[in-house]
Amino acid sequence: MPIIPATRDDGIRVVTVDYPPVNALPVAAWHDLAEAITEAGRDERTHVVVLRAEGRGFNAGVDIKEMQETSGFHALLGANRGCYRAFKAVYECPVPVVAAVQGFCLGGGVGLVGNADTIIASDDAYFGVPEVDRGALGAATHLARLVPPHLMRTLYYTSRTITAEQLLTHGSVLEVVPRAELDEAALRVAAEIAAKDPRVIRAAKEALNGIDPVDVNHSYRFEQGFTFELNLAGVADEHRDRFVEQGG
Repeated sequence: MPIIPATRDDGIRVVTVDYPPVNALPVAAWHDLAEAITEAGRDERTHVVVLRAEGRGFNAGVDIKEMQETSGFHALLGANRGCYRAFKAVYECPVPVVAAVQGFCLGGGVGLVGNADTIIASDDAYFGVPEVDRGALGAATHLARLVPPHLMRTLYYTSRTITAEQLLTHGSVLEVVPRAELDEAALRVAAEIAAKDPRVIRAAKEALNGIDPVDVNHSYRFEQGFTFELNLAGVADEHRDRFVEQGG
């Protein structure tokens, strides 16, 4: 099972993504992740969620190979709906979500951590949205929560990545630690939150979401419309085929 939830006695729910080789999630796994996060928040015993991953990197986005091996638009529609549900589940989780990020965090990975409440990263972590290179659009909404507007545009247009150390200077990453200490650091912050009155923390999460200047769910859905346009025009398919041919 690629999505593994585990409940701890201290009120911390750990949700682990484990989908080798690079945590590029197929359609079903995005929906499974959304369900795991939603169920965690629904459980009153959960005070905080830690979202982590096994393997070389945190998340490599959607499984493009699955998309190209599936006839029609079923995989594309499934991936878009799955990502939307997963990102929305993280954002709307009634309790704070702490993301523990190692290695690469790309595309859909940025969608997840951009909607999280706190980000702890290993010193080899880097973040990026390579959608332009894939003939698609999306997750600019979430990248914009990590960096200032002009930097976000540059990263988006160029498909450049940005390191955890650089994000630390922007205040979007709380701590950067050696990879071996990542889980411990994330759990330490989660434990600090879990020790608070959960009634107050749940109210605080709802209140903070209510004062956000951008409706992230609507904003991301708007972006996805342009992905559909590019796909119908044949542009996205060209780029995805090239990615698969290059062994991506």
